[in-house]
Amino acid sequence: MPLFSNLKPKKVLFIATRQIGDVLVTTPLITKARELWPDAEFHFLGYRGKLEMLKGNPNISKLIETSDRPGFGEYLSLIGRLFQRYDLAVVTQPSDRAYLYGLVAAHRRIGILGGHPQGLTEQDKAKRSKSDKQNAWKKAICLHTVNVDYFAQHVITEKLRLLEVFYQNARDVFNKMISVTPPVGDPLTPAIANQLRSPYIVLHPGPLTAYKRWPLAYWQALVTWIVKQGYQVVLSASPAKQDLQLNQDILSLLDAQTRQHVVNTSGDLSIPQAGTLIRGAIAYIGVDTSITHLAAACNTPTIALFGPTPPTNFGPWPNGFIGEQPYQLRARSQTVGNITILQGPGECVPCRKAGCEDRASSNSECLDHLEPTQVIEALQKALQA
Repeated sequence: MPLFSNLKPKKVLFIATRQIGDVLVTTPLITKARELWPDAEFHFLGYRGKLEMLKGNPNISKLIETSDRPGFGEYLSLIGRLFQRYDLAVVTQPSDRAYLYGLVAAHRRIGILGGHPQGLTEQDKAKRSKSDKQNAWKKAICLHTVNVDYFAQHVITEKLRLLEVFYQNARDVFNKMISVTPPVGDPLTPAIANQLRSPYIVLHPGPLTAYKRWPLAYWQALVTWIVKQGYQVVLSASPAKQDLQLNQDILSLLDAQTRQHVVNTSGDLSIPQAGTLIRGAIAYIGVDTSITHLAAACNTPTIALFGPTPPTNFGPWPNGFIGEQPYQLRARSQTVGNITILQGPGECVPCRKAGCEDRASSNSECLDHLEPTQVIEALQKALQA
């Protein structure tokens, strides 16, 4: 591996053209880059509406937003803003578009290379061969690249490894505490703040896709148990229609007395406001989604319900962890720092497919068999810690 420890870029562009959770997990990389280059100017390019996770980040001096599907005119405008303005582009997603932005923007690049999960079938081998061909031009334009490993390598480790070539010893990237930087909080809306009663527990039932859902009846059982212990429940949600409907469905299953102790935020909170809400909670329980990563970053006791996704790849990072891998691939329950990850049973867990039918609308039997009693037991332990 070539070393570029003498390279001292003056302007660096970080590129993450995906979801808000993908933006949040770049923050340890940004922090480590700041240690390397204390005097450099850092900018960040991402999709419009996805950069709230960087609010108040002390290391970023400029945010550049683009549409997820820009038209020709927007492309030209963005190219004009970026063209060869940077000494280094850090491409944190393997998409072709992200690499093209990096090629346009900077004199040098480092980047993440995608691929297909390793498998033994001929179909898997064919997909890997295809991805290798697609990655060839990306490797050719980069000083250094890191391959995705969907099962054995954590996404934060993957991104930190981009900086390996700037150290005399590549392992030095991981010899200090590694933390995720949450956005600076904003005040809650009065309509929600006035309903809060301490102590409260935040629940976030809605994932981006259906195959990460936990059954409705299980949420009902969990909410009912929490309220009976004397705690208030706050239901978090994104503004997406399916999330709002999911929370309404949960509320409809509760008896009138239990509902009196439940606050539904109705998707009315921004990401910085969600951070404020979670910081005030005594615990957080959520599915595999970006808000669960936010809860972990806020240092709130966090219980994450994982189905097909390998926690070794995308488990919420426990702040202050030193090393490359906090988690085991498969464990019914594992706790590291303030994070507890729960997985359902089955030798197929985690499969990294889109549910049992491998499509976004599928269910996941591993989550169907993750009983509320397991979540309640984990919550009791978190509250006693």
